[in-house]
Amino acid sequence: MAILIINGKVVTRDASGTVLDGGAVAIEGTKIVEVDATEVLKPKYKDAEIIDAKGRIVMPGFINAHMHYYSTFARGINFGGRPATTFGEVLNGLWWKLDKMLTLDDVYYSAIGPMIDQVRMGVTSAIDHHASPYAVTGSLFKIAEAAEQIGIRSNLCYEISDRDGDAIAMDGIKEKIDIVKHCQSRGDDMLKGLVGMHAQMTISDKTMDAVVSATEAVGAGYHIHCAEGIEDVVDAIAKYDLRVIERLNARGVLNDKSIAVHCIHVTDDEIAMLADSKVAVVHNPESNMSNAVGTSPVLKMIANGVLVGMGTDGYCTDMTQSLRATHEIHKHAAGVPSVGWGEPPQMLFYNNQTIMNRFLDGKVGSLESGNYADVIILDYEGTTPINADTINSHILFGINGRHTDTTICNGKVIMKNRELVGIDEEKIMAESRARAQALWDRI
Repeated sequence: MAILIINGKVVTRDASGTVLDGGAVAIEGTKIVEVDATEVLKPKYKDAEIIDAKGRIVMPGFINAHMHYYSTFARGINFGGRPATTFGEVLNGLWWKLDKMLTLDDVYYSAIGPMIDQVRMGVTSAIDHHASPYAVTGSLFKIAEAAEQIGIRSNLCYEISDRDGDAIAMDGIKEKIDIVKHCQSRGDDMLKGLVGMHAQMTISDKTMDAVVSATEAVGAGYHIHCAEGIEDVVDAIAKYDLRVIERLNARGVLNDKSIAVHCIHVTDDEIAMLADSKVAVVHNPESNMSNAVGTSPVLKMIANGVLVGMGTDGYCTDMTQSLRATHEIHKHAAGVPSVGWGEPPQMLFYNNQTIMNRFLDGKVGSLESGNYADVIILDYEGTTPINADTINSHILFGINGRHTDTTICNGKVIMKNRELVGIDEEKIMAESRARAQALWDRI
């Protein structure tokens, strides 16, 4: 049955930034078929399931361009010992201890919990970067299973690294190639795959050669952390006499099928390489601030033609939170209150759709005929006028993810009136808490 959303303030996020008062969105199957005024579409879709937006905002679902589902069980974890004083100590003392403890069932529950939260926050697409070195084989398929149950559009990769030995690195390559081939055989834009690498500082030439060879054989792109901490730069120069972006560019890792995450400690020459390679860069402001690694020069990147999107790095699931952090941190870093107004919404609402669509046969991120029906309704009316000129300000200063009332992904209603459809959230969360406690008990 068709779905017709009526009486909405429809924020299309099309190239013109069209906003329709009293607008309607008609959905058939997985696609949007028409976007127009309610009085135009309602007579045409008399048999459709009607969802009355009642004047609220109707817009495309949010896209998270870099996520770490596996980080979920870190909430509240305590490894003890001396607090970290460097990014390297954060990696060694937290993340590289946590990932080793994950079982396949832990992987599933550490993914399905934040997927539910993303649905509640209006996120309909996420690009994830996973690590579980003692449960590699089948790990991405567990995440895919969770994504299918929840109904969220996903792009998955495994974080290949040398830090746990050659055998586990090779397992990571196999797992990644297996999921890429699986996605290609499905021909389904609900599940796609990239080839993940942790960061160049944990990948030898031997392993990177193996990764590149396997990736070229299946025609996939890469998803890798780049120059997140200064440690990555120091390692690259010491071992290879190249900076991070220089090494990856020389190896052919940077291209228009790939994602370079963070890119904090980069030079002007490296920014030019990022632009020339057409790789997508993903900014994660809250994670960067929390890890005290610095501020990525994303405003300079954008000015120089780099495609820069926005992610959460597992720090949260609310993209409006990341939008605000991006808006604030670049003003703070520059010491100039007039900078950073236009770039953050460009990154979240337009660049993220460009990044996600690079990996799809169809399109998401805008409400237009022929695009996938990834649509959310926000329970927000606003105290000042909402139109094409003011919508970004409302999202920045008035809206958060919890305003999401209804979430539709691929034409399927997965949350309506803030109630998840066909998902036993209470049971899932209870099991997640039990598994988290069991993992903590193994510390």
